[in-house]
Amino acid sequence: MAKLTQDELLAQFEELTLIELAAFVKAFEEKFDVTAAAPAAAVVVAGAAGGAEAAAEEQDEFDVILEAAGDKKIQVIKEVRTLTSLGLKEAKDLVDTAGAKVLEKVAKDVAEKAKAALEGAGAKVTVK
Repeated sequence: MAKLTQDELLAQFEELTLIELAAFVKAFEEKFDVTAAAPAAAVVVAGAAGGAEAAAEEQDEFDVILEAAGDKKIQVIKEVRTLTSLGLKEAKDLVDTAGAKVLEKVAKDVAEKAKAALEGAGAKVTVK
């Protein structure tokens, strides 16, 4: 049997399902009388979860939070109404509330445009 390189072995493991991989680990432990405890299991889990971590790190939903209305409160209320289509009273109440979320779970470009519009009206805004 030809000796496989590490890359070739990894390519073979990528094709296995988690159930097949778990069965392999168990057979490996029995054959070589070893235990695939935390260090070996961490390698398998890290390989499988690596893509999930990268996806989780990239945030795709943002909240636009109004920290302070600033000097031009009326302009800020108008911008809030434009962005949210709230009524006048609801928009005023939102602007009066420090730390209020103007927009929730929006795309990055929408959040940046909203931030620019609110800051242009004189408000202090953060995007999280």
